[in-house]
Amino acid sequence: MRGAHRGMVAVLRGINVGGHRKVPMAELRELAEAEGFRDVATYIQSGNLVFTADGSAATAEASLERAIAAHFGFAVDVVVRTADDWARYAAGNPFQDAADTRPNHLLLALSKQPPSSGAEAALRGQASAGERVALLGDAFWIDYVGSVARSKLTPAVLNKALGSPATARNWTTVLKLAEMAHPTR
Repeated sequence: MRGAHRGMVAVLRGINVGGHRKVPMAELRELAEAEGFRDVATYIQSGNLVFTADGSAATAEASLERAIAAHFGFAVDVVVRTADDWARYAAGNPFQDAADTRPNHLLLALSKQPPSSGAEAALRGQASAGERVALLGDAFWIDYVGSVARSKLTPAVLNKALGSPATARNWTTVLKLAEMAHPTR
């Protein structure tokens, strides 16, 4: 039943930063395979996983969170979207000028739950120094213009505005994950 398999992309929040919450990618791949996922691949050390699986993205998300907590001894928020969702993100960037000139300062943020109503207005209110924000479906785009590190749009601010834990990836990573999730496109 090949049609039941779905390509998926998982992004882990807050791992391998400053030597804390270490999740080696080889171990993450092994965990995913032990959970029954196939065609498992990782991209860089920040917790990006591409795989095929049966069932829904929500089921894969819960499975990965349980496996990571059991194996590593700490909880990690995982956001899983289908490969088709990820292709839509890569095609739907509202800030193409930023993608062309500063791809590492253009971020896609995804939250575990649908963004809260008012999230876009709340984040626009925190934006400064020419920063731009846009909510397209469940994808929140942030053009940091200057420095991500000096922005008021911190992970804590994103979590509060979106209403659930969120994680972000830069434009370069968004494109690479889309390519990995749909290698024949």
